[in-house]
Amino acid sequence: AAAAAGVSVAFGAPIGGVLFSLEEVSYYFPLKTLWRSFFAALVAAFTLRSINPFGNSRLVLFYVEYHTPWYMAELFPFILLGVFGGLWGTLFTRCNIAWCRRRKTTRLGKYPVLEVIVVTAITAIVAYPNPYTRQSTSELISELFNDCGALESSQLCDYINDPNMTRPVDDIPDRPAGVGVYTAMWQLALALIFKIVITIFTFGMKIPSGLFIPSMAVGAMAGRMVGIGVEQLAYHHHDWIIFRNWCRPGADCVTPGLYAMVGAAACLGGVTRMTVSLVVIMFELTGGLEYIVPLMAAAVTSKWVADAFGKEGVYEAHIHLNGYPFLDVKDEFTHRTLATDVMRPRRGEPPLSVLTQDSMTVEDVETLIKETDYNGFPVVVSRDSERLIGFAQRRELILAIKNARQRQEGIVSHSIMCFTEEPPELPANSPHPLKLRRILNLSPFTVTDHTPMETVVDIFRKLGLRQCLVTRSG
Repeated sequence: AAAAAGVSVAFGAPIGGVLFSLEEVSYYFPLKTLWRSFFAALVAAFTLRSINPFGNSRLVLFYVEYHTPWYMAELFPFILLGVFGGLWGTLFTRCNIAWCRRRKTTRLGKYPVLEVIVVTAITAIVAYPNPYTRQSTSELISELFNDCGALESSQLCDYINDPNMTRPVDDIPDRPAGVGVYTAMWQLALALIFKIVITIFTFGMKIPSGLFIPSMAVGAMAGRMVGIGVEQLAYHHHDWIIFRNWCRPGADCVTPGLYAMVGAAACLGGVTRMTVSLVVIMFELTGGLEYIVPLMAAAVTSKWVADAFGKEGVYEAHIHLNGYPFLDVKDEFTHRTLATDVMRPRRGEPPLSVLTQDSMTVEDVETLIKETDYNGFPVVVSRDSERLIGFAQRRELILAIKNARQRQEGIVSHSIMCFTEEPPELPANSPHPLKLRRILNLSPFTVTDHTPMETVVDIFRKLGLRQCLVTRSG
């Protein structure tokens, strides 16, 4: 729900935020969580609309309006942008993980403030001379997305308007690029290289430097340059058969801003491996509803290319690097992998930490809790007969012992802890037993040791389990 609300606030994309939380953030997503995410995104969007931070009464950050339709022939450059996005995603993930691993395993990680200061200083020095890296990234993306109108003063819109052209204006599909456009092209190329390099080092620092906007900026710059290239190709070779059937006289047939939007989606998809939620976020972000097919083509191509070099996106890679307990929906196991190959403990490891139903004292259980960090313990008949009785949560054990000592007289460290309906027969002078059958889960989810891991993973995903006990003959 928090992820959905965050995307809704950051990009003005409430539906995209809900789909993002469904596709990327969680592997167990019941209907009630979907409703909560939807409601959180609704409240976030309503709050954002009330504040009106952009001053244009719109939720979206980069609202654009394109007046030119896209053509089937343009799918080829859109797919090329998808290939670029997949390659960029692979390059970024591998280089960023290598840098973050170096940060964790060397003395560099001990000086996070110094790292932030150094990276900030380098960014300021290198970025200032170039106007496209000097401005904020959001402004840069907005400028790259915009279509060139009559009042645009950007270098990207410096086209030649010569009334004394040798050919009639009505026969020319687009305008020739001026000096400003060519200057902007090489400045964008330098800015693209800088953004690629600096984003690798900034993501993962001890500040929220972001990933969505920098990745979109990389794709938008590459897309805008490709769009201008296709536009000038159409102008100088309008008699080619591909452009003759495509470009109508007296109208622009190529929209470079659309290429920037597609490139941004491709690079963001290459990094995060999003598909459905990415397309929805992009058309909500820009308002370009009729350009869903180009966005889909770029997003799918980007994912295919990136997956060819590795299944992990940057989020999954950082989860594995930091050792977070997350069951990735993309994990796959071979048919030969069984539950016994993955369970703990294995042969040669210390014995399983278990509770017996009527032979352990309160002191024994407290010692076991202190020496381990498990969230719960299987309860068995005895050490000789480890037939499973149930499962006891760590937190409930601690609370039960604490409450028993406060409320019941005679409960001491030597008291027997009993998980059966009837306590065992004890000597006359023994302290009162502590009955804890009420906190025992008598039906924990179990599988046999020869259960395929594919089945076990599906059980965890679809039932939202925290633990699954592996048994042999009970």
